[in-house]
Amino acid sequence: MNDELKYLSQRAAIGRLSRRSFLGRASALGLTAATANTMLAGAVRAAGPQTGGTIRVGIEGASTTDSLDPATTTNSAGTMVSRLWGEPLMILAADGSLEPRVAESVEASADAKTWTFKVRSGMTFSNGKTVTADDVLATIERHSGEDTKSGALGLLRGIASMRAEGDNFILELDQANADLPYLLTDYHLMIQPNGGKDDPTAAIGTGPYILKSMDMGVRVVAEKNPNYWNAGELGHADTVEIIVINDDTARVAALQSGQVDMISRVPPRTAGLIGRVPGVTVHSTAGPGHYVFIMHCNTAPFDNNDLRLALKYGINRQEMVDKILFGYGSVGNDSPINASYPLFSEAEQRAYDPDKAAHHFKKSGHDGPILLRTSDNSFPGAPDASALFQQSAKAAGIPLEIKREPNDGYWSEVWNKQPFCTSYWSGRPVQDQMLSTAYLSSADWNDTRFFNEQFDQLLVTARAELDLAKRTQMYADLSTIIRDEGGLICPMFNDFVGATSDRVDGWIDGHKGFGMMDMQAPLKMWATA
Repeated sequence: MNDELKYLSQRAAIGRLSRRSFLGRASALGLTAATANTMLAGAVRAAGPQTGGTIRVGIEGASTTDSLDPATTTNSAGTMVSRLWGEPLMILAADGSLEPRVAESVEASADAKTWTFKVRSGMTFSNGKTVTADDVLATIERHSGEDTKSGALGLLRGIASMRAEGDNFILELDQANADLPYLLTDYHLMIQPNGGKDDPTAAIGTGPYILKSMDMGVRVVAEKNPNYWNAGELGHADTVEIIVINDDTARVAALQSGQVDMISRVPPRTAGLIGRVPGVTVHSTAGPGHYVFIMHCNTAPFDNNDLRLALKYGINRQEMVDKILFGYGSVGNDSPINASYPLFSEAEQRAYDPDKAAHHFKKSGHDGPILLRTSDNSFPGAPDASALFQQSAKAAGIPLEIKREPNDGYWSEVWNKQPFCTSYWSGRPVQDQMLSTAYLSSADWNDTRFFNEQFDQLLVTARAELDLAKRTQMYADLSTIIRDEGGLICPMFNDFVGATSDRVDGWIDGHKGFGMMDMQAPLKMWATA
């Protein structure tokens, strides 16, 4: 029986026998469905990636106001679409190391102030134009310019000069930065012809796919780039469809019904049940992602640190982890940094304390309700989390008023505009990238409006510190400043929870970066049916 099953699974893995037929034969031979699926999955992996077919992804976060300009990408859907057509200089590999893309190699001077990226020889954009070091230079210029709206702006501060010399792109920094290559993996920094200065929304890049149909906030269809430089490693499917399904229940239903082959952000509340559906696998990866409440430190009443502390002590973190994450995450400590970062230090955990919350609230002198805006689009269960916050704050005498905003347009009309709202961050590979993106005073995505000169100076100093022990302590101090003085309320770090059907294979467990295998799942996986 074992030899027959092995033969049948091998035939199914290469498409000579349908999955349904294989499962039927396996059942007749006495195997359970779970055992048969496991056996088939092993055979598929042994057979290696299959080419052809279509991969359909159901994803959340997008809205009709989105743009194809990678500089302004703010959500999961936009990031995944950018990954289809574009590539930065380097990218984060599955194990968290650096993987060359547009740059085939990188070298640093001994003092980590001068970095040389060698542009890959013979690489072309999807429009047939050869990629040059001048294109790289123009890209970084566009994202670091005075008038830029790029989400990567905070990462690119401190550039003394940059130039193109032959095949090399050379960056010289004001101060050393040992993490610079990691910063340049940022998903905003897709290398474009002339840096995207001519048409930033053209979606012309070096990625494995070419966009063929675009309905922003609804659906994007991409077809394989016939001249992709890394064919065989990425882009196995002929076609990838990104379908925006912001409603959690609808997204799950689309996977179960076969409308899509994989979905992002499975609701923790129902992840266990979804994982028991035949033909569906739930994937959970711990990482730096965090669900948050953000306050603008420069806007009343949040410009008063006692009020901010009152709200921080007035939230029950453990209750929120239990009732919102259902085991798919951990307690936060009002800092964006957790143990997934390489230079992390434990700090005293802030606990729910209604008495301290009441003390700081009274000391702040504020009177009247505090308006908190939320939406399902900000993070799974955000309205429920807001209600829990409202209850725990009420015990401290703090009146929270909750306003539920429409999903569509939340990222353009509420986040980074309204002074108190729910949000999420997927985290970044290294501390400097996370802190520079969201907490440096000059960062375009400083969504807590945190302007702290001491913090800025220490962050810049930490970049240049090559002694790891000293640098670790600096990052600990930076986290403490955010925790005690910033506008971030971080009650929980969420696992990245996605799900796939048995129509696709090639999932990599524990992939570093964002969810959905750092938003590379449709590039790295393949269709099996």
